[in-house]
Amino acid sequence: MIRPLALRHGDPVSVIAPSGPFDRPAFDRGLARLSARYRPVFDEGLFARERYLAGSDERRLAELTRALTREDTRAVFCARGGYGAARLLASLKLPESHKPLVGFSDTTALHCALQCAGRASIHGPVVTHLGVVDEATANDLFEQLQDPAARASLTGQPTVAGVVEGAVLGGNLSVLTRLIGTRWLPPLDGAILFFEDVGERPYRLDRMWQHLAMSGALDRVAGVAMGSFEGCTDSEEGWTAEEVLSELARRLGKPCVMGLPVGHGEKNRAFPLGARARLDGAAGTLAFLEGAVR
Repeated sequence: MIRPLALRHGDPVSVIAPSGPFDRPAFDRGLARLSARYRPVFDEGLFARERYLAGSDERRLAELTRALTREDTRAVFCARGGYGAARLLASLKLPESHKPLVGFSDTTALHCALQCAGRASIHGPVVTHLGVVDEATANDLFEQLQDPAARASLTGQPTVAGVVEGAVLGGNLSVLTRLIGTRWLPPLDGAILFFEDVGERPYRLDRMWQHLAMSGALDRVAGVAMGSFEGCTDSEEGWTAEEVLSELARRLGKPCVMGLPVGHGEKNRAFPLGARARLDGAAGTLAFLEGAVR
């Protein structure tokens, strides 16, 4: 997996909105934190709104392509998730040059396209989330972008014992399962499958798991790592996502860790998708063997 080059303090970085429109005050708070480390570059088209999208597909695709190819910026930060990135995949042409792409949630569609092309990317806070996460989370993201020696190490809850090593692939579960059967689902053979989600009732998460299972994806992975599932408790019955998913993981029988500090909450630790890591189901750890940048 090809890793992008490291950033330096004060480098110019592109900010794009490939998915949904966003709350301006939340964006401004995150932009202030980003500006304390780098020099964000964007144009007014970023604030476009067209129904549930940040402007037309044409606008968002042009912005994404420009950000990936321009030589005067060193990284690409997504403003927000939401929905819309998958609409760009069929027309997206990745350049030969490679720079860090940072985001999560709906950005999973773009992460998967990069993984299919053999390129690593950064699963980390979008700009609107940068104003919400704690200082340690933000600093951890910046350290991984700037220090090739930095290695992400995440701790969650032990779920299924066993130790495996492999490339960490995946992202948001809802987005990931929509890519099954397409050429944008990365090869999962021997991978550590990571996923998280928000606002999905437990039965829907169960259905997504079954979709992965029926596609054969869960037969091919070496292990499973799960982040947080914000707002995923069934308010009527009281079932939690964690209860349902832990039962499914135990049935699968492969090494699994749950509750990693990654997702839509205040803790959203960054890590490199596509990099190799060691998953220890008994210890509840996911320790990366490679950095996010080179």
